Amino acid sequence: MVCKTSFAILPLALFFLDSILISTLANPVPTTLNVLTYGAKPDGSTDSTKAFLAAWTTACASANPTTIVVPKGRFLVGKIVFQGNECKHAPISFRIAGSIIGPGDFRVLARSEEWIMFERVTDVSIYGGALDAQGAGLWKCKKEDGYCPTGAKSLLFTGSNNININGLTSINSQKFHIVIHNSNNVNIDGVKVFADGESPNTDGIHVQESHSVRITNSRIGTGDDCISIGPGSTAVFIQNVQCGPGHGISIGSLGRVEEEQGVENVTVSNVGFKGTLNGVRIKTWGKYSKSFARNIVFQHITMKMVKNPIIIDQHYCLDKPCPKQESGVAVSNVRYEDIRGTSNTEVAVMLDCSKEKPCTGIVMNSVNLVSVNRRAQASCDNANGSAKDVVPFTACLRKGLPKT
Repeated sequence: MVCKTSFAILPLALFFLDSILISTLANPVPTTLNVLTYGAKPDGSTDSTKAFLAAWTTACASANPTTIVVPKGRFLVGKIVFQGNECKHAPISFRIAGSIIGPGDFRVLARSEEWIMFERVTDVSIYGGALDAQGAGLWKCKKEDGYCPTGAKSLLFTGSNNININGLTSINSQKFHIVIHNSNNVNIDGVKVFADGESPNTDGIHVQESHSVRITNSRIGTGDDCISIGPGSTAVFIQNVQCGPGHGISIGSLGRVEEEQGVENVTVSNVGFKGTLNGVRIKTWGKYSKSFARNIVFQHITMKMVKNPIIIDQHYCLDKPCPKQESGVAVSNVRYEDIRGTSNTEVAVMLDCSKEKPCTGIVMNSVNLVSVNRRAQASCDNANGSAKDVVPFTACLRKGLPKT
C-alpha cells in the first residue's frame, strides 16, 4: 500500500521540479560579486586594477544578472578596459559605495587616452560612487610647462547599448569626465561633475556619434563645456541641469573636416547657467564642410552673469593661423523659448552665422536678457527667422512667429 502511494506521488513531484526549473530559466537568480573577494584593497594605495578586471570577467561570463559591489573606501585603479565582446549580455551593475581613484603621478594615466573604458557592452549600469582622476598635476603642467601629455578621459562608453549612469560623482578629470561615443539608449541621471574653473579640456559630459541619450537632474562645474554634443549625435535630451563654472552647453564644434556627420533633434530644457563663459552655444569651424546642426530646442533656461548667454559662432577656430573661410555647416530650425537672466557683457545675443550657409529657421520667443550696468544688445549676421517678445531686439529676425 505504501509503495503504491509513492508511485502515485512521483509524477506530481516531477511536475513541480520541472516547473521550478522552467521558472529558474525564465527568471535567473541575480549574482552579487564583491571586488574585495578578488583582492581589491580599499586603502587608496594598493593597485586594484586586476581585482576589478577579475570581477568583470566573472560577471561577463554569467548568464544571470550580476551586481559588482565596490564597498566603502578608496580603490586605486590604473587604466582599465571592460570588454563586452565575450559577455553573455546579461545585465551587469556596478554598485559603488566608495571612491575609485587614479594614480597620484599624473603621467601614468596621461599617456593613455582613457582611464576607465567600457567597450561594446550591453545593459550595463553604474550606481553611486565617485571617480577621482587626480588631474590637478596635469593641469598645472599644461599651465606652466606646455610640454605635457594630452591626458585621459575619466569614463568612456564606446560601441555600447542600454547604458545607465546614476548618482555617480566625477572629480578632477585629466580631460573629459564622461564620454558617450558610438552608443545608443544611454541614460545619465543625478550625476555630479566637478573640476577647477581653469582646468583645460575638462568637459563634463561629451556625446558623439550616439543616438537616444538622456542627461537629467545633474550638477556640472568644469573648466570647459558642461555638456558638449559632437558630430553624429541624434535624439539628445538634456533636462534639469545646473551648469557653472564652465563654458556652457555646446553643440559642436562641428565642421572641422569636410566629410562629417551632423547633429539633429536636440532638446535642452530647464537648465540654469551661473557665471559661465557661454550659455547655449552652437559652434562650427570656419571652413568647408558637409555637416549640419538642425532641429534644436533651447527652452526654459535661466542665466546669471553669463558672458555669452545665446551664441551661434560659425567662425570657431583653434588652429593658428585660422583658415579664415566661411563655414559650410548648415544651421537650421533652432528654437529659443523662455530664456531669461543676466549677461555680464553688453552683447547678450550673438548670431554670427556663415555667409556661405546662413542660419535659417531661427525662432525666438519670450527671451529677456539684460546686461548689468548697461543696455543689452544683440549682434546678428547672416541669420534668418522670427522673434516675438525678445529683449534685446534682434534686428535680423522678423517680428512675429511663423504660423504652425
